[in-house]
Formats: sequence, structure tokens, C-alpha cells
Amino acid sequence: AVVGEPIIAATGLTKRFGDFTAVDDLTLAVEPGAIFAFLGANGSGKSTTIRMLIGLLVPTAGTIVVDGIDVIATPRRVRDRIGYMGQKVSLYQGITLRENVEFYAGLYGIDGAALERRWGAVRERFALGDAEGERPESLPAGLRQRAGLALATLHEPRLLFLDEPTAGVDVASRDLFWQIIQDEADAGRTVFATTHFLEEVDYCDHVSFIADGRLVANATPEALRAANSDGYRIDVDAPLAADALERLANAGFTATHIMGRSALTLRRPQIDAASLDALAAALGPAAVGGLRIEQPAMN
Repeated sequence: AVVGEPIIAATGLTKRFGDFTAVDDLTLAVEPGAIFAFLGANGSGKSTTIRMLIGLLVPTAGTIVVDGIDVIATPRRVRDRIGYMGQKVSLYQGITLRENVEFYAGLYGIDGAALERRWGAVRERFALGDAEGERPESLPAGLRQRAGLALATLHEPRLLFLDEPTAGVDVASRDLFWQIIQDEADAGRTVFATTHFLEEVDYCDHVSFIADGRLVANATPEALRAANSDGYRIDVDAPLAADALERLANAGFTATHIMGRSALTLRRPQIDAASLDALAAALGPAAVGGLRIEQPAMN
């Protein structure tokens, strides 16, 4: 992709199946190196979109450019640039994980010393050494997901497309998985991940929210949080004078609940350096030490 241009750009993307419109006039752009969350409920159009972006499904209308390649005109050309992990991890049962690795490596022309070097690095990064001789069906779900992601990165793609990558795994495995995804982004990969878990957007740089095939929100997690929540909650365990409350109000804080004379709850849509400075000035050093700041949940 050209410097300064999105690495994924879709314009007016539409997909109809007969009379049913699965994706309706969707436009989105993903910056290189970003973790991009594509959020929506089951049936919202997420999987249809990701399948169009990687060239598995031809759109009814619209344009798609991925890493400078026109995906609709030349879908095969984009496949060497991307890694894809579907909702069902594409590991063949009945053969070991290592045999799966050799099969996938063969599809990309990776063998011999190159395969040993590449798989050695991936095996270590994804902590798969103990699972190498196991068959996928005997692995725990979280380990199977890690193995699926490892195979998706085996050919060192510039982009990763992950469709509901943490569906069906426990919370601890989900957290570990997202840490690995963040490591991939830190290494320069762009990650496009669909999810229906709202809390997972906190791992991402940007979020697009899709409902009934249409894009209904497109922003950073912080901006979405500010727009769709009651804001940060700040509990202050100290008495505040009237002038301190006035200064806080001028800085955008709202006193939502006063607990007797000794403490209160404040809310603010966003917390940044300037608002923390205003909080410190109004409360004084002693009170600042007794603060509890709670990040808002999105409604």
C-alpha cells in the first residue's frame, strides 16, 4: 500500500442473496498496522463482509482494495498477502498439528530449512511446542485457536483477517489470544477482526459497528465509549468545598451523587491529562490520593 493510504479500503460494499441484503452500502478504511474491530451481533453481516474483503465472495456492488490490490478484479493476487482464520479453525482432524503445518506450508511453497526456521519461530511465539505431536481434536479450545492463528501467520502475511477468533473459548484464553494479536500488530501486521464481544474492542485501535448489514458507528473505542456510556465514574473520598465543585463543573465534571458531606461521585465523558490536572487542582493533593476512577462500560 502507498504510504498514507489505507491498507484496506471498501467503498459502497453491498451483497444481496436474492431479495435479502446481507451487507448494505458499507464503506470503511483501515490504516496500516492497526487492529481494526468489526463489531456486530450474529447475523449482522460481519462474516459476509470479511469474505468479500479476502476475495472469497463477489460483492453485488462496491469496490475493495487490499494492500493496493483490486480484490474484485484479481482475488487470487491478494491471498499471498493475507492470513485468514475463520470461525471454525481450519485444522484437519486425524493428523497431528505438525502435519497440519507441513500441509499449509506446502500451499505457500515453504519447505526444508525455510519451513524449519519459520515454524520454529511461530511455535515458540504461540507456545505450541507441547502440542506439535497432538491431533487438533484432542487440544483444548484455547490452544486450538492459538494453533489456527499460528498457521494463518506461517507465510508472514502483511494482513490478518480473523472471523470471530475467540468464539467458544474461555475468558482467560481470550485475553491471551488478544495479547498475541497485539504482538502481531506491534510487529507491523494489520489485523481486521470480527467480534460480537463488546469488551474486546478495548484491545483495538478502531471500531466499526455493523447492524443489519449497515454501518452504524465508526470510531475509536474511546470515542464510542464517550458517546454510548454515562462516562468515567470517579469516587472521591473527601469533603469538597463549593468553590472546588464549581471548578470541577467548569472542567466538565458532573457531580452525579453526593454521599453525605464527606464524599461524592463525579462523571466525565472522557479522562485526559487536562481533566486530571483540573481534578488535582480542585481536590488538592490529599484528596487525589483517595480517588477511584472507573472506566465506563458501553451500553
